Amino acid sequence: MNSLTVRVARWSALHPWRAVVGWLVFVVLCLAVGGAVGTNSARTADYRVGEAGRAEAMAAEGHLERRSTEQVLISARSSALDKQDQQSRQDKQAAEAAARDLTARMKSLPEVADVAAPLWSGDGRILMVEVALRGEERDAKDKVDALAAQTAAVQKAHPRLLLEETGSPSISKGVDQQRSDDLALSEMITLPVTLVTLLVVFGSVVMAAVPLLLALSSIAAAVGLSMAASHLSPDAGVGTNVILMIGLAVGVDYTLFYLKREREERARSGGRLSTEALVELAAATSGRAVVVSGLAVVASTATLYLASDVIFSSLATGTIVVVLVAVASSLTALPALLTVLGKRAERRARRRAERGKPARRSRHERGGGRIWTALLRPAARHPLATLCVSVLTLLALVLPLAGLKITEMSRDTHSREIPAMRVYDRLNEAFPEQRVLHEVVVRSDASRAEEVTGALRRTAELADADPLFADGSQIRTSADHRISVLRLKVPHLGNSRQAHDSLDHLRDDYLPATVGRIEGAEYGVSGDVARYADYPAHQNGKLPLVLGALLLVTFAMTVYAFRSVVLGLIGVVLNLLSAAAALGLLVLVFQGTWAEGLLGFHSTGSIGSRVPLFLFVILFGLSMDYQVFVVSRIREAVLDGVPTRQAVLDGIRTSASVVTSAAVVMTTVFVSFVFLHIIEMKQIGFVLAAAVLLDAFLVRIMVLPSALLLLGDATWWPSRATRRAPAAPGRAAHNTPVVDVR
Repeated sequence: MNSLTVRVARWSALHPWRAVVGWLVFVVLCLAVGGAVGTNSARTADYRVGEAGRAEAMAAEGHLERRSTEQVLISARSSALDKQDQQSRQDKQAAEAAARDLTARMKSLPEVADVAAPLWSGDGRILMVEVALRGEERDAKDKVDALAAQTAAVQKAHPRLLLEETGSPSISKGVDQQRSDDLALSEMITLPVTLVTLLVVFGSVVMAAVPLLLALSSIAAAVGLSMAASHLSPDAGVGTNVILMIGLAVGVDYTLFYLKREREERARSGGRLSTEALVELAAATSGRAVVVSGLAVVASTATLYLASDVIFSSLATGTIVVVLVAVASSLTALPALLTVLGKRAERRARRRAERGKPARRSRHERGGGRIWTALLRPAARHPLATLCVSVLTLLALVLPLAGLKITEMSRDTHSREIPAMRVYDRLNEAFPEQRVLHEVVVRSDASRAEEVTGALRRTAELADADPLFADGSQIRTSADHRISVLRLKVPHLGNSRQAHDSLDHLRDDYLPATVGRIEGAEYGVSGDVARYADYPAHQNGKLPLVLGALLLVTFAMTVYAFRSVVLGLIGVVLNLLSAAAALGLLVLVFQGTWAEGLLGFHSTGSIGSRVPLFLFVILFGLSMDYQVFVVSRIREAVLDGVPTRQAVLDGIRTSASVVTSAAVVMTTVFVSFVFLHIIEMKQIGFVLAAAVLLDAFLVRIMVLPSALLLLGDATWWPSRATRRAPAAPGRAAHNTPVVDVR
């Protein structure tokens, strides 16, 4: 009863208003610091992986990096430009005049590096003006407004024409806006459902508001701290998303664990313990579980840094920051609030007693748990059969994993509700040769520049004879003649089989036969298709390292928490099983087309490359919440001398309601992401929601108790602490220290 957790809670309980004000000051300071230092956003170079990344780095070294471009399509509103009539000729002349006006306007902008000559589509219906932007590829979306303003001005001057703008910067800006709108929708769904869930759990508006307000304040503080942390690990633009998703889930969970334990102990004490003593007791039990589970989430999430990927590093930083802040709030502000609310409840009880009214009995005093007793009956009576059936059910869900196809979600998978994406489709239809661009980058001694140019020309000739490529190759050489770039066009969409085949032909056949024969020359292929191919390969290469570290961390944290190797092994196996089952369910739903209408998506026939790794890491961490909370209750009883069998049944039954409530809150948060437009976010939301439900209802109610009942006292091997003393006559199933007894 004198651990750091208890000492912090004791101080907060004795000085509640200081603790509350201190917490609010901390939140404000975090936001102030974050606002002062700003966010250090990831740069283009931070995203480079694989051969494509190396090629891009070489091109940047020679100042030949690909610039971000915007395309403006000019067409007639009322007639086709290719018709040979007077009106069409006038429209063509108007389109060319508009292109000249647009070119002059764009060239005057400081954001613009170059404007290409206007290009007619093959059918003569659309005139395209391509604008290249200056600066970082990642900053291009911030410059779109200036270009869009000039396009709008030319549109106004030529009302009979239709001017539409698209390009990677416009699409990125549209995706960001859509993500922002989606998150607002997610919050509108999540917050009311979470509040209703908490109202059902506590039956009190005030008590239901406490977890929600603490979670929201933790999220606010984490946002500020993550801005400061971005100067150590750059933010990839997903930090806020994960802070909202994980912050609300764990923030409510940790507060829920603490609150439920305090109310249980209050009901059990029957008024014999003061509010401060009850808070201290909750800190010694559930408070410790919160700290251990929080550290487990942090340790598990930290393995994402081993992926050597800026997006995963950003996800890890956001998760770690918000979990640590949520743990801090549950150890400082929460005990203070519980003390204030507890004293208010005591005053109400005294007033009721003075008026001769009977005291209200909580649900803990009224008993209950019949539902959970019934659900546990199969495990209690037939543990082996229950274990086998439950495990076979999970394994059945794992089977679809045999058909798992992982790809990088490309630009072509974005929602067509984004205006720039609809224009992008028109661009691809009118100018098929502009769909994909491969860039072959070669670095060699300046003395070999002519030899490199000749080899690249031979590569272009091979590509010209290949139907997978289009005409129009271009070679550029740096000023110091060390870097050369060959650009090859492919008339197929970036996510098509033909586009990937063209990349394979280039990398495996043409380049080894040409540039590969030049001594000392380094070369690589970049471009959108190369990125889409190299990123999953990079992740697949890192997956064994991250997963191995994750298993080791989970095992070590479980052994540390419970001093049991057996429980460590059980935790690892159960987490693997539930994660694999959830991933199998994801494959079943998202790689097929049968659920498209139900969940509002267009199947890509694949799973996003980031989803499996993110699932394993986050689920392993979040599963420790339930593992720690449930097993802690069991271990408490065993340490008090209760036989393992009875401790397992009582511990799971008494903790089932809070685990279920926490699972409902988490599931609500994750399910809200299924309503987002971004396909990868949909998949992440779905798979995490499925994993939490499987873990809370099947693993913790069926598999875990069955396994523990079958193992019996062997569960605690090699710890001897659980065999210290037999149960004393009349001894309580829970350790209740005598402090401030009235």
